[in-house]
Order: sequence, then structure tokens, then C-alpha cells
Amino acid sequence: MTVRPFTLSRRALVLAASLAIAPLTQAADAPRVLFKTSAGDFTIEVYPDKAPKTVENFLQYVRDKHYDGTIFHRVIPTFMVQGGGFDQNYQQKPTRAAIEHEGRAALAKGGLRNVVGTVAMARTNAPNSATSQFFINVADNAFLDPVPIPDGDPVAKFEYQGRVHENVPRAQLLAAPQLYGYTVFGKVVAGMDVVQKIKAVPTGPGGPFPTDAPQTPILIQSATLVK
Repeated sequence: MTVRPFTLSRRALVLAASLAIAPLTQAADAPRVLFKTSAGDFTIEVYPDKAPKTVENFLQYVRDKHYDGTIFHRVIPTFMVQGGGFDQNYQQKPTRAAIEHEGRAALAKGGLRNVVGTVAMARTNAPNSATSQFFINVADNAFLDPVPIPDGDPVAKFEYQGRVHENVPRAQLLAAPQLYGYTVFGKVVAGMDVVQKIKAVPTGPGGPFPTDAPQTPILIQSATLVK
């Protein structure tokens, strides 16, 4: 696994407004995870009914105490904060096998989009490469949303980045890496002020990262399933 699993350009994957998905209503029985950090505490609520494999993967890392002692190693104040993979010495922690990408399926079930406060899995450019790392959106990042594929085979009309494509084999669109986006599986339901504090920390080089690493480490002291 590479040391920089979140490499998508912020200018790519601009999703048309006509493809917007309705927001997810908060579920009464949704699991919650409390993160205690050196910057304060926040709570994430996750939605197994929308992205079951992704949520179970995340919760297993929580149960295994994988996140305890890791840092937020990538912070971009106009974009997102990312963590869950490196310890304070920038040593990458071992992970289980990567999981299947569920972004498009989650949206089809009425799941969340990449808006402020939502939580998604980080990955490499390969769609099915997410392991333990996650990011919290601190801006509305519609370009990270999976792109729905219209019905039909071939797809009679498909518009992407201002270009219209006609009679495209459905399998070709389903397999296109640039259309997968990122799987949103939860959102911050308490402590968003702490996330805002994290996004505002000074950044620069750190460990293997030439930029965007907090100059004062933001440590995840513990991540605990509380509901």
C-alpha cells in the first residue's frame, strides 16, 4: 500500500446538480464512535444500511484499537482532514485486506454525499483499495461523489465534465475509475468544532509527506464504540 492513499485531484469529478442525492436522515439505531484526540473529542455516526461492508470494516478497526495512537497526517483547510493510518512517528500501521468500494451503491440507497461533516474512506486511485484511513469533509466536495450510471445498455446518453457521450457500453462506464468517487459511510454528529480546530492547524512537511502534515501532531488517543 502506498503512503499517500488519497490522491484524487480536487478539480476532477464535478458532479452535475441534476444528479444530487437526497440527504440521509439520522438513524435512531445507527452506531456511534467517540474519538478522543489531542485537539478535543468528536463523535461519528455510521450507517450500515447504506454501506454495510464499509461500516463493518471501520468498526472492526475501532474494536481492534487500530486508531488509538494514530494521527491526522493530512490536513487541507479548504478540503478535508485525513487520518487513521500512521502513528506519531509516521510509521504506517498494518491493515487488513482492502474492501470493496460501495460508494455508488450507498448513494442508490439514499446515502450521504461528500458535504461538510461527512466521513468517507480514503483510498488510492484504485477504487477497491480502502483499508483503515478515513477523511472528514470540511467543505462541500461534490467532485468526490460517485457518479450514477443511467439505465440501459448501451447507455444512450451520458454527460460528464461538460461532454456528452452517446451509446456507451454500460460495463465501460461501471468500470471507469474516475466515476467511482469516494464512499461516504457516516457523519460527525458531535464535536464538529473540534474538527474545525483540526483543519485550522499550521501544516507543512512531516514524515513521508512534503506538505499538509500538521506541524503540531493531532493525536487520536482513542476511538471507542459508544452505541
